[in-house]
Amino acid sequence: MPEKKPFNDAVAHMQSIEGAPSSIEIKKLPSLLRYFGYFMAGFFGLSLLIILIGIFIQ
Repeated sequence: MPEKKPFNDAVAHMQSIEGAPSSIEIKKLPSLLRYFGYFMAGFFGLSLLIILIGIFIQ
């Protein structure tokens, strides 16, 4: 993936100071963090689905 270019000098300066990653690759994370991320995404998705079903059943 190509490096994202900042649209002005202030953004480039903040990115270099903060050290924010330009992209995150899930497959390169440690397995514990990767599984925790999958669990959280699944939990929020399932919670949203249960809430929507509960709203429409009433």
